[in-house]
This record gives sequence, structure tokens and C-alpha cells, in this order.
Amino acid sequence: MRIVIVGGGKVGYFLCKALIENGHEVHLIEINKLLSAHVADELDIPVVCGDGTTLEAQIAADTAKADAFVAVTGRDEDNLIACQLANLHFHIEKTVARANNPKNEEVMRALGIKIPVSSTSRIAEMIEHEVDTAGMQMLTNIRGKGAILEFTVPEGSDLDGRRLQQIDLPKECLIISIVRGNEFFIPRGNTIIYSGDEIYAVSKVNVQKQLLRALSEMR
Repeated sequence: MRIVIVGGGKVGYFLCKALIENGHEVHLIEINKLLSAHVADELDIPVVCGDGTTLEAQIAADTAKADAFVAVTGRDEDNLIACQLANLHFHIEKTVARANNPKNEEVMRALGIKIPVSSTSRIAEMIEHEVDTAGMQMLTNIRGKGAILEFTVPEGSDLDGRRLQQIDLPKECLIISIVRGNEFFIPRGNTIIYSGDEIYAVSKVNVQKQLLRALSEMR
């Protein structure tokens, strides 16, 4: 599936990465030049440096050939405008807009956005799937079957000083990156985990509780 994504911040980056891992073709539109270059270099995908709410940027991203269009910037109005443009001009039926303010979700749906997604919705989905959210945050839901998750290693954690390969992770999950202070890197089996590390993982819904347990209860 060919997917155009507007917004290359934290949510957009990990969404791109997860979709690529699942075999999809991803094109990104990001207005910030430095962020555009970073994502293009890290993920090796086509990135248009431009305003996703403009026809020019969407044409450059080959939106006409997209099967789905996703806008996940930090501004609800930009996400709405970008999705409406993709739908009205390129006839993209499947549009997904991030609603940073949950109150805007119904407005977006009324204005033609196929799938408005808010933080509140993601939390509700986690509850429905019986995932204990303490210490773990869902960044993006992947078609109700998986998610990109963030976990911060607390002070005094048993993970502190352990290598990644020592963690008994569920089979259907993958640690995709670690943020440590201003550093961002892709971990390997011998990577050492420290308190304060922000761990990002892709996981199927049915093993999220096991993942949290593995990260929280290691002995």
C-alpha cells in the first residue's frame, strides 16, 4: 500500500517506520528542513520538504497515487486541511487525521475525515485491549492490530545497566529505538539500558501487556 504522511515529528517518524516494517511504501511531507533531512536519511524514504496543506506539496509527494493519506502534525487545523485537500483534489477515500484536541474529533469526522484519531481514543483502545498503561504510552495505533509504544525506564529500575538481549521480550514485539538525553539510536542486542532511557517499541496488541511486564518486572 502507498501511504502519504504529513508531519515528520515523533508520531510521524515512528508511524513511517512501523509502516515500512510492514511492507508499505511511505512518502512523507514535512515543513521543517532539518527534520525532513533527518527522516529521509534515517528511513531512506522520499521526503517532500513543504507545507502539507498546499496542493504543491501534495503533488510533489505523488498523493494522486496514494491508497491512504495521514496527517499527524501538532496542529489540528493543518491536519484537517491537508486531509480535505487530499480527499477533494486527489479523491483519496482513506484519510486519517490526528486530533490533538479530542474535542475536534467529531468536527473532523463531520467535515469528511475518514478516521480522526485523538490521544483519548488511543487510551480507550488500550483499556479495551486490557493493557495496563502505567509507565507506557501508546503513540500510534496500527489498524487496531498493533501499536508504537513509549516506555521511560524509571530510576532504580532492574533494567538499569542490563543489555537489551537480557530482556525476555515477547516474540511479536520489537524495540526499534532508544532516546537518551539528546541522543537517538537504533539499539542492538548488546546495547546497555540506563535509567531515564526512552524506549520505543512496535508490538502486536495481544502482547502489549507482556511487553510492559517484561520492562517493568525484570529481576
